[in-house]
Formats: sequence, C-alpha cells, structure tokens
Amino acid sequence: MNHHAIIFKLIAVAGISFAVSACESWMGGDDAPPLPGERVSILKHETALQPDTDTEASSIRLPAPSPTPDWPQNGGYANHAMHHVVAAAQLREVWTSDIGQGADAGHRLISPPIVADGRVFAMDAGSDITAFDATTGRELWSVEITPDEEDDGHIAGGIAYENGRVFAGTGFAQVVALDAATGAVAWRKTVTGPIRSAPTVRGGRVFAVSLDNKVHALAADDGRLLWTHAASDELAMLLGAASPAEDQGVLVVPYTSGELAALKVDNGRQLWMDSLTSKRRTDATAALAHIRANPIIDRGRVFAISNSGLMVAIDLRSGQRIWDKNIGGHQSMWVAGDYLFTLTDNEELAALERDTGRVVWVTSLPRWEDSEAREGAIVWTGPLLVSDRLIVASSAGVAVAISPYSGKILGSEDMPDGVSVPPIVAGDTVYFLANDATLAAYR
Repeated sequence: MNHHAIIFKLIAVAGISFAVSACESWMGGDDAPPLPGERVSILKHETALQPDTDTEASSIRLPAPSPTPDWPQNGGYANHAMHHVVAAAQLREVWTSDIGQGADAGHRLISPPIVADGRVFAMDAGSDITAFDATTGRELWSVEITPDEEDDGHIAGGIAYENGRVFAGTGFAQVVALDAATGAVAWRKTVTGPIRSAPTVRGGRVFAVSLDNKVHALAADDGRLLWTHAASDELAMLLGAASPAEDQGVLVVPYTSGELAALKVDNGRQLWMDSLTSKRRTDATAALAHIRANPIIDRGRVFAISNSGLMVAIDLRSGQRIWDKNIGGHQSMWVAGDYLFTLTDNEELAALERDTGRVVWVTSLPRWEDSEAREGAIVWTGPLLVSDRLIVASSAGVAVAISPYSGKILGSEDMPDGVSVPPIVAGDTVYFLANDATLAAYR
C-alpha cells in the first residue's frame, strides 16, 4: 500500500474488512448529506451502546472548519475544546522523523506531540524531548532531561508550550522548563510524585498533576510553587493520565480517584468537586475509577468521562450536573458545535448531543486482531475532527476516517506501527506518533 497518498481502498484490518464507500480520498469528498446505500458493519457483533430512538443522525450540523496554526498542549488549547479544524482535503504523507526511543516492554509512549511557532515537539519513551521543523521534519534540537541520579526505568509524562518555552512533566517527579528555540533548560521544579500526563499551561501558570493525586500550580517564569490541591489517594490506576482543563479563570482537574475538581486558578480555592464513579458497572475494570480522558470546558460547561463508566456534563460555575450517561471511556472526547464525539471503553465511536447527552449514532471498531479467537486486543485512540472527518488510530497500526454526520467508515490507512496516543492537527497538517517512535506528518 502506498503510504505517501491516503487513498480509499477496501483493505483488511486485523483480519476484519472495512466496508468503504465509493470515494477517492481518505479525507476528500463531502459526506453531508450521507451517501445512499446500506451500511455494512465492520464487526460481527452488536454494539454495547445503542442510539437513542428519538434522535436522527441526519440532523447533525457542525460549524465550518477553521484553521488552527498551533496545537500547543495536550488536547489542543487549555480548555481542550477544538471544535472543527481545517486540514487538507487530500492528505498525503509529507515527512516522517524518528523522535528517539519507542515503546517496549518497559517503556510506553503516552504523550502526544505538540506544535507551536513552526516547530513540532515530541517526548519519547525515555523522556528525551526533540524539536522538528514543522514544514520539513528536520530535527532542530534534542535534549535529555533525565536527572543524573536517575536510571532509565520510568514512565514518561508529557509536554506543553507557552511564550517560547516547552514545559515537561516527568516520571522523575519534576516539571522542567526548556527554551523552545534551543532546548536549554530554564528551570526544574521537584514535586511530590511522578507525573504521567502533560501539564496544562495558560496565563503564566503551569498546572501539573502528580501520581499522588495532587495538582501543583507553578509560575511559568521561574517554577516557584503558587499553590497545590489534593484529592483522595488511589492505588490502582490506568497507564497515563489526563491533563487539567482551564478557562474563565477555572481549572478543572481530573484525578485517578475518579474525582473531578474545579479550582480558582489564582489561588487554588475549590469551587466544587464531583465523583465520576458509576454504581451500575459490575465488571472488574469498573474498580478503576481513573479519569484518564481530558475534561473539556466549552461555553460554560464541563464534559468528562471516566473509566468506571460515567460521562457527565456539568455547569462550570455551580458544579451542578446537567446530564449524565452510563458510558465509560479512557480517550478524550471531542466537542464541535452542538455535538460530542467519544470513543467508549468497548472500542465504539459515538456521537452525542451536547445539550442532552442523547446518543445519535454508534460505530463499532475492531476489538481483536483475531476476532474468532478473541485474541490480540486492539485499542483505539482519538477522535480528531478535521474537515468533515473524524480520525481515529489503533494499536494495530491503522488510522481510520469516519463521517461525523452518520458514523460511516470512509477509509483507512496503514501507520508505520501501532498508535497509542491521539493524532493532532495544526497548520493544515495531521500528525501521528507511532509506537516505534516514528512521527508522521500528513498534509
């Protein structure tokens, strides 16, 4: 298969065939209204989540795509509400680069890359950070931020950008600030525990959540501690973690305990706290209440989903729940206009109404490399909404485009390796980071 041009083809993914509409490009064409014809399921089993009977997929309307020159932190901007982003109608691979150490038995890639000021920054599985030219993929600098007294056995955190600096949360219980142009270390701050997520940065403040369920607010200029907030201790958790969301002077912090706290950014005063623990789940994974997906702040509302099986919409100021659904997930949701898109913990992609939580459509994605034997679990990551296409990628090494209006599979493309972190978009370019440490740019 030609990796340099993303073209609609009928291909097999992990032994399961995708039914693809008669179109020309993975990202080309217009799917509004949906194409006629019978939809063919890509799985041989029914979805666990079903659309609500009083909703119609044909009713979905989205805002027009808008350009996003940068993707400065995990989730895009600090509020994690990116809406509908422009990308090229016909995406082609324009460059690939090696960011360093890939995933293996003892290391994982858990941090998506970021883009700012014409550079792409990525943290590898060993916590080394590398900057690339966004146009060509040429390496600009690379720096190792592992402290001298530490060994290599750790799990990396993540990175964010603001005002000419890259801020890294690390598994060494440190936040490190780097000069974005040179990679020179500006300051280091030791916190109370390892960090397994990217910090959130806005307005000269850096917010980093450590594994002991504390958020540390640091001054971006010199790393001095401004305030902290703590939630309940939690021993069991998923690999990786979510980044806080910030907007309108409020920081919404997700914790591994399943608690969601809203704090004043200037002093850390708690405005409200909610618990996203479902009482209806009876399977073993429900014991992990971890909120691993980034919360979203959008037009005065907070949207969050937990691993234990609860999705909520909450009023940002009062903390009052607007609606909740018994839907679990560990991938960050995407909001656009009046709709939410999310990957569930059953590897389904679903569209929901933002105001009510009603489910509009559900599309099942392959869950097993060997579907007959149910072996080789596949994990999907995303979604990313670009130019009327939802993009998700999988640990099986395939990226898929899906219609946001109908849930129809539009096309798929092989990746260099399995993908475990969400794709991102900036400057009309979509970036994928594969587990073998290949960073691929499509525009």
